[in-house]
Amino acid sequence: MATELDIADVAERTGLTPSALRFYERCGLIASGGRNGLRRTFAPEVVDRIVMIRCAQEAGFTLAQIGRFLVATPGDDELREWVRQRAQELEGEIARLIRMNDSLRHAATCTHSPLAECPDFKQRLLPGAARARTP
Repeated sequence: MATELDIADVAERTGLTPSALRFYERCGLIASGGRNGLRRTFAPEVVDRIVMIRCAQEAGFTLAQIGRFLVATPGDDELREWVRQRAQELEGEIARLIRMNDSLRHAATCTHSPLAECPDFKQRLLPGAARARTP
């Protein structure tokens, strides 16, 4: 059996404060495995779960949505449809960010003045624009 991690160890490994970990626990997102004196302990796998939770938060999911996803069962068709729709939305956001990144990379070396009027810069911002990346 793997050694339990003290709440301070989990906080250090995840970059969260112990109070945030206790909040996640109150929300049902994580569960402590017991106590070491007055301090909560967690299974080492909680670190991976927290990484997933934080990634989902950064992608715009609420803690309630994440909690529902964590306990989803194969028959939860409503949740699966929502997840499919959210994945499609994220694909659109990623495409937009890639276009912006491509435009900014071009802008870093462009000599057009004013930069905002550069046809290559503007073209890279358009949906469906070629993904010719410039260093």
